[in-house]
Order: sequence, then C-alpha cells, then structure tokens
Amino acid sequence: MKKIPLWFFLAVFCAAAGAARAQPVLNVYTYDSFASDWGPGPRIKTAFEAVCECELNFVAVDGSAGILSRVRFEGASSRADVVLGLDTSLMAEAKRGGLLAPHDAPLDALALPVKWNDPVFLPFDYGYFAFIYDREKLPSPPASFHELVAADDSLKIIIQDPRSSTPGLGLMLWVKSLYGGGAAEVWKKLAGKITAVTGGWSQAYGMFLDGEADMVLSYTTSQAYHAAAGDERYRAAAFAEGHGMQIEVAARLKNAPNPELARRFMRFIVSEEFQSAIPEGNWMYPATRLKGGLPASFANVPRPARALGMDPQRIADNKAEWVDEFSRALRR
Repeated sequence: MKKIPLWFFLAVFCAAAGAARAQPVLNVYTYDSFASDWGPGPRIKTAFEAVCECELNFVAVDGSAGILSRVRFEGASSRADVVLGLDTSLMAEAKRGGLLAPHDAPLDALALPVKWNDPVFLPFDYGYFAFIYDREKLPSPPASFHELVAADDSLKIIIQDPRSSTPGLGLMLWVKSLYGGGAAEVWKKLAGKITAVTGGWSQAYGMFLDGEADMVLSYTTSQAYHAAAGDERYRAAAFAEGHGMQIEVAARLKNAPNPELARRFMRFIVSEEFQSAIPEGNWMYPATRLKGGLPASFANVPRPARALGMDPQRIADNKAEWVDEFSRALRR
C-alpha cells in the first residue's frame, strides 16, 4: 500500500482547525454612503467586531429604495441578516413582504422627537429636510415655505426626484403635510424656480456647490458638515411652518442566516459605540442621547419649531398618486 506522507495529515488538520475557527459573517445591507470609508460604517464595524466574535460585512446598495428592492427580489433566500437604511416613508411598504422579524431591542434608550414603539423597525438616526443656501449669494433666504413658494422665479433651487431619492420623497411629503389638496398648485409655483431635479442627493449637492443654484434640498445637518470643516458659508434655512422629519431604521430579516447574531446587532444599534459614530459619520442626529452630547459642529444647526411627519401606512397607500401629482405639475 502506498504510504501517505505526514505533511498531508498536517495540512488536513490545519485546514479543519481553520474551518472550525472561522468566524460567522453578519451581512448588513445598507446604502453606499453609510458603508463608505468616510461614513460611519468602518467605525461601527470595528466596534461590533470587538465584541461579537464575528465579521460584520456591510453590503452597499444604491439608496433606501434599492435596499428594499434587493431584499424583495432575493426573498427568503437572501443572505442579508439585517437591513439598515430604510426610513419611515418605506416602513409600511417593507412590512408587506413578510420578510422581516421583530427587532427584540430595548427602546428605553431612544431619544427621538416622537414616541416610538414599533416592534419591527428600530431607529438608528433622524434628521430634518431643509434647503441649504450660500449666505454670500443669498444673504436673506426665505424664512418660511410660504416665502419660498411666493419668491420670484429668479431664485433658483435644486431638488431631487421622489421616485429615486429619499430627500426628494421627503420634500414631496413635506409639501403634502403643509398644503394637502393644494400641493399640486404649490408644485406649479415652485416649477419656475427649480433649475434641476436630480436622481440623487450627491448630484444635486455637487451642482449647488458648483454655483448652479441658490438653494438645494438637503438636511439641516448639512450645516454641521460644513461647520466641522471650518466653513460657515453654507447654512440651513429655517422655515416657520416646520420641517419634514426623516427617521432612519434598521430591521432584522425573518430568514436571517445568523438570527442570534442579527439580534445582537440590533441591540448594538442603540449602544453608545454605534450611536456616537452617527453625528459626524452620517451627519444626522443620533437616535439616543450621547454621553458627551453632540459635537461642536452641531451647535448652530437650526432645530425646527415643528417636526412634520406622516403615518407610514398613509404614505404607502398614496405615494403613487402623490408622485404622479408631482410629475404632472413639473411635467417630468
């Protein structure tokens, strides 16, 4: 009989030992900016891997709607354990697929402007939609949505498309919250001031910084981003009627390949380690109160007098009609 060399047994043993030591992988679907090198993802990955004996793998997807579309397409065979980056405008729609499970995370640490008791979706940050302006070009910006609508068409703004962009959808809901059945007329009055409707936030903001408009749809906390870089030129216009609010959420997949690890990550979301990465990583407000408070860059960011929101089910039931109303008014 042919002898098998000793090195072969050693190689097989080492391979088996290595396989036994292989750490489980937690797959979290999120939007690309969250997982990017400049986003909060890398810091959160390091912090969670320090306590989980696992590998945290962020799978970058193009936007919130893209996350929902992907897990729907993959269905029960999805390799995602957690989705992170949906928001209140997509919650009811996401629940319809029956793919999500209770988050099983404590809610007592949350410090949102609204009460939260949803058993499936767990908030990880929030923010307010706003128009950012260059105060060197526009020293006296509109102080209300009414003033924005009534302004001369020489005022130029850039917005995002509600069919493809979370801020664009947020603006559409903001207008609907304020004007209800009169929203179509508001869009018609804004049409002459809208110099571009972009597919996403990055393109719109880049055009604004290149000087192609006086104002751009973004978040109040974009002001903090510029302040952190020592630039006080760009400010968020505070509107008297209030601002549309966005709450971003995470959810656990019902058929998660690593269900217990997914539960641990959901609980980790409300920890100081996760939440402290949000303000100057995702440029949003954390969902809990940080022990050291917010960074200095947030000191002068305007806080809306009123947070405007809408029931997620109402959004799901009417979104297609409202998007059509927006498209007809702007002929886009």
